[in-house]
Amino acid sequence: MSVIASGRILMVGSIGLVMTLFSAHANAAEANKACGLATPAEIESALGSSVVLNPMGGGKAEFCTGQAPNAKVVLRLASGLDPGRDRSGAKEKAGVEMMKKMGAQVEVKSLGPIVCSTVVPPAGKEQMGYNTTCTVSKDTAVAGIEVTAKSQKDMVPIERLHPLAEKMAGRF
Repeated sequence: MSVIASGRILMVGSIGLVMTLFSAHANAAEANKACGLATPAEIESALGSSVVLNPMGGGKAEFCTGQAPNAKVVLRLASGLDPGRDRSGAKEKAGVEMMKKMGAQVEVKSLGPIVCSTVVPPAGKEQMGYNTTCTVSKDTAVAGIEVTAKSQKDMVPIERLHPLAEKMAGRF
């Protein structure tokens, strides 16, 4: 076999490997229910920039992460939860109080079954990022979208993320 023929075989083999990996990634994304909570286009409408989603985890807690030029996105879905679990929000309230004691500015809005929050880190802790999160709870599942921006000017307001959380509510 000549070198040119070997090169063609190698190139065809490489293309086949890339196609197999792409197909496996697409199938993993389809199997990951967190990635099905929002489309990249829907997330782009809230962020103002494109994002590529990558599935992670499995079982009761699934995650789908994405990176945009100025923010990180995490979609979460926890299913199979105890319907009798504590839903008072006590743990979340304790977390909010802890952040406030650190000097962070925290805003929380409950909009029906959706709870959204923003966190602006205290001076000197800007590397934590500027966070906006919306979660939706159902009897045995909780879904959420979290956007952590690199700067306050890139922070996503609750009013832009909430409509996406409303769409997510019908998808799990």
